[in-house]
Amino acid sequence: MTDPQDLLSDSALTTFRLNGQFMALAEQLAEPAGLTATRWQVLGAILGEPLTVSDIARTMGITRQSVQRTADVLAAQGLVAYHDNPAHRRAKLVEATGAGRDAVRRINPGHAALAAQLCGHLGVERWEAALAGLRDLSAALESLEAAKSPN
Repeated sequence: MTDPQDLLSDSALTTFRLNGQFMALAEQLAEPAGLTATRWQVLGAILGEPLTVSDIARTMGITRQSVQRTADVLAAQGLVAYHDNPAHRRAKLVEATGAGRDAVRRINPGHAALAAQLCGHLGVERWEAALAGLRDLSAALESLEAAKSPN
């Protein structure tokens, strides 16, 4: 039987490595659009709807300060705009501009090609199973964290 402590360590180390691999790929994919991986992540988080900086940070699992710095750079480049938030006076909504959406669209050909290569290597079913496992692990960690937090 596998030791749970070894499973935790191996899961963490594999996830750290996978994160590094994804970040390197994201940098390569984002470069033709004049973006960095982080800027692409922030833009991607708001393509569906405008969000606050705090909402983007929660979605991405990074600090609010990091998202704020990135959103400010994107705003200076004309790729996002800040708008008043009817739900909160001080927390502005961050929305992708047309130029921001165009930048993300320029990433799509490389993104689609890489996705096809990975599907060819792993197979759709195996990749879906791996993704389900990652989601389950993330949900379990969230559940444990929520149980520790006082209400």
